[in-house]
Amino acid sequence: MSSGRMESLWRAATGQDPSPEDYKGVEFWTSPERAGWLNKQGEYLRTWRRRWFVLKRGKLFWFKDSIVTRASIPRGVIPVNTCLTVKGAEDILHKPCAFELSTTGQDTMYFIAESEREKEEWINSIGRSIVQNSRSVTESEVVDYDNRR
Repeated sequence: MSSGRMESLWRAATGQDPSPEDYKGVEFWTSPERAGWLNKQGEYLRTWRRRWFVLKRGKLFWFKDSIVTRASIPRGVIPVNTCLTVKGAEDILHKPCAFELSTTGQDTMYFIAESEREKEEWINSIGRSIVQNSRSVTESEVVDYDNRR
C-alpha cells in the first residue's frame, strides 16, 4: 500500500480533515462547475448528513456550510476519476430524489437531492465529469471524513 494511501487512511481513522495534497491546485472556492446542498449517507453509520457539495476540476468536495472560501476545509473529497457510474437510486433507498455514485473501490455512496431537477442536474454534471476525467484506477481514493467513527 502506498504511503499516500496509508496516510489518507490514517487521517480518516483519526478524524482529520483531508490533506491539502488531496486537492492541491483546485480552487474549490470559486467558479464551481456545480454546487448545492445534498444529503449524503454515511458509509458506516448510515446516517444522513446535509452537506454543501462543490464539483470542480474532476473533484467532488463537501463542506459543512455553503459559504466556501479559500480558507474553507473540505469534509471530504472524491476524485471523479475513481467513479464508475452515477444514477438514480429511488428504488434502492425508497426515497425520492435519491441517486448513487459507485467507485472503483466497490464503494457506493448515496445522496438525496432537494428536488428531482437538482437530482438530474447533479447526475448530469457528475456524469460529464466522469467522462472528462476517466482513467483506470487500481485502488479506491475516496477520502470521507464524515465517516471516521
